[in-house]
Amino acid sequence: MSTQNRKSITQLCRELRQRATPSERKLWDYLRNKQLDGVKFYCQKPLVYEESFHKKYFYIADFFTRQKRLVVELDGPIHDHKKEYDKNRDIVCSTRAIGKL
Repeated sequence: MSTQNRKSITQLCRELRQRATPSERKLWDYLRNKQLDGVKFYCQKPLVYEESFHKKYFYIADFFTRQKRLVVELDGPIHDHKKEYDKNRDIVCSTRAIGKL
């Protein structure tokens, strides 16, 4: 993955963190700084699920902990229009190894 693409994805994650919903902010207050049983969580974390022909495919998880291999998604009204995307995301995140960007 090119440095430019990596920067674009990182910037997108930053923007998503800045535009967090009230529910996401509230949950993040509980998860941040290892407050939940000492487990490290990440907010708006890109997770790579497939690499082919020098391309990486990824989802951005609302919250993620590598330690517990757990992805937490808060699906609000926007997801009423993204049902197929969410279905694929759920399958990928539950059945495949995920790596770093």
